[in-house]
Amino acid sequence: MKIVFMGTPEFAVPSLEKLAEEFEVAAVFTQPDKPKGRGKKLAMSEVKEAALKLGIPVYQPASLKKDEELIKLLKDMAPDFIVVVAYGQILSKEVLEIPEYGCINLHASLLPKYRGAAPINWAIIRGEKVSGNTTMLMDIGLDTGDMLLKSEVSIDENMTAGELHDILMADGAALLAETLKGIAAGRIIPKKQENWDGFYASMLNKEMAAVDWSKSNQEIHNLVRGLNPWPVAYTHYKGDTMKIYDTEVLGTKSAALPGTITDVSKEGIRVSCGEGELLVKKVQFPGGKPLLVSEYIKGHKIDKDEVLF
Repeated sequence: MKIVFMGTPEFAVPSLEKLAEEFEVAAVFTQPDKPKGRGKKLAMSEVKEAALKLGIPVYQPASLKKDEELIKLLKDMAPDFIVVVAYGQILSKEVLEIPEYGCINLHASLLPKYRGAAPINWAIIRGEKVSGNTTMLMDIGLDTGDMLLKSEVSIDENMTAGELHDILMADGAALLAETLKGIAAGRIIPKKQENWDGFYASMLNKEMAAVDWSKSNQEIHNLVRGLNPWPVAYTHYKGDTMKIYDTEVLGTKSAALPGTITDVSKEGIRVSCGEGELLVKKVQFPGGKPLLVSEYIKGHKIDKDEVLF
């Protein structure tokens, strides 16, 4: 089977590599090179790097739906499938209709829950115990197409978005390969999405990372996990931004104002919340690197009774 692969970030790389092992990947489409780092040098996407190593032709249209030459090229390729994994562009109806078996998308949630750009993060922020991957037939909607196969992954109480990302990244590659074989053999019956709860997993931003200490310790713990490794939850200590990378929900309560530091030890910074207390275990201050609190307090002082905001 001939496949055209469309993807951009690291999450899509194992899927490309898996499909290249088992099928003919005729071309890879990815986002244009973008400036990165302090020097703002142009850097290629992780998918482009992988495709070049595999010797697969790479195309990088700024907008595929406006590029008539590339759309004609796609039609001339006559792919059996177009496979899309976090490409970052919406495909037009004209492109969706090109492949014989359709355009297949890998989405990192158990659809219809968590449609949108950041399903991994939002599943953790909202306290889900289970996530997974779904393959679906693409249509002109946003993650609304008929579902094909699913695989589930358990989320433990301390798993971060970064950790779940890596699990789903590997799991999704295998699920995609199974999906393509199943469709070609006629073994998979597409299923309509029903019972969408209306929650859309929108893109993350730095504004949402500010900790609201009036919330419960569990809600704040979930926010910290869901925003690790980016954009990272933060609060303010004596006017300085304090990023928070790791926390633990405590079974203790405090009558202190939410945000009040009730204790500091090598275990961490104990903070009063709107409900219960939270132990902050790993932090980063401006100009420094992320450190366990046990390491940070060897050279710096964190005052008890100070209020974080």
